[in-house]
Amino acid sequence: MALRDTRANQLDKFIEDNLLPDSPFRTQVREAVDIICSFLKERCFRGAAHPVRVSKVVKGGSSGKGTTLRGRSDADLVVFLTNLKSFEEQLLHRGEFILEIRRQLEACHREKRFKVKFEIHNSQWANPRALSFVLTSPQLDQWVEFDVLPAFDALGQLTRDYRPDPKVYIQLIKECESLGKEGEFSPCFTELQRAFLRDRPTKLKSLIRLVKHWYQECKSRNGKKRALPPQYALELLTVYAWERGSRSPEFNTAQGFRTVLELVLKHQDLCIYWEKYYSFETPIIGDYLKKQLGKPRPVILDPADPTGNVAGRDPSSWQLLAQEAAVCLGYPCFREWNGSPVSAWKVQSVCLMKDPGASHVALRGRLSPASTNL
Repeated sequence: MALRDTRANQLDKFIEDNLLPDSPFRTQVREAVDIICSFLKERCFRGAAHPVRVSKVVKGGSSGKGTTLRGRSDADLVVFLTNLKSFEEQLLHRGEFILEIRRQLEACHREKRFKVKFEIHNSQWANPRALSFVLTSPQLDQWVEFDVLPAFDALGQLTRDYRPDPKVYIQLIKECESLGKEGEFSPCFTELQRAFLRDRPTKLKSLIRLVKHWYQECKSRNGKKRALPPQYALELLTVYAWERGSRSPEFNTAQGFRTVLELVLKHQDLCIYWEKYYSFETPIIGDYLKKQLGKPRPVILDPADPTGNVAGRDPSSWQLLAQEAAVCLGYPCFREWNGSPVSAWKVQSVCLMKDPGASHVALRGRLSPASTNL
């Protein structure tokens, strides 16, 4: 059954039957990730002209956060290199490391260790951000797509609460402003992005999958020429809706879905941020946050990277998504059994949220802490 034909009381089953990855799929993706992680740690830089040391390899993206959609076999791997000592060095030298990773992968291919097919994102640039390729092996029934991103290990060894030293963000802000590259270094904070979602309730992750499925349907209808906002923005918007409207591990999926779509309709008002990993307490960070939150709406700051407005810079993309949301709100999944509309969660704008990891919102220039209905 398609989403457009699904009723409100069938949404949970729709997610279970169509969106949740099955065990064989998860196992195969995990095996593919293990193959590439081992390669990056043990083999990749052995023949490099200058000594290169990998401090860690972190799985990011949907696979790392536990929000993968069924059938979408992709994985982001961030390779942290001790040779990179700053964000600027990452920007200047990542292309060199990508070329070395590609060279070593091709060598493995010639040795028939595994089969790879290459496609580099931004290949027209001399300094690409990521190496994209597809991997298969005799143990895998299907291809698994990878993005490998070299990065500066800004966080180092994290504490148990994942709270970075404010000096990390001060350095990030100064270098981003100097280079004019805000949001460019989000891969350095992959561990925080992953931790932000990893321990969330299972049902919230299912709601995120539903929103992503709807987003992918919108994307396929609009084609490549009409851009939509970044998918990550929709994931964070879903977390925000749940934090402010429910916070219960069990909730009505149709209500949550409706709340997210109604927030999309109000995109011109939204300015969302979290104080889980950074806050106003440090003056340099606080001044920068005020500047970020004063920018044109929508603003959705990456909870792990205050320089990254994941809402993007194209308001027309949100207008297009809002048109899609308006159409979707006419689907049967937003009607009760008696025909009455499913209610959205009440998302208020003025009420202190005590949870230090919770979101805040500014509407039309009025900065206020977010609320929760418990």
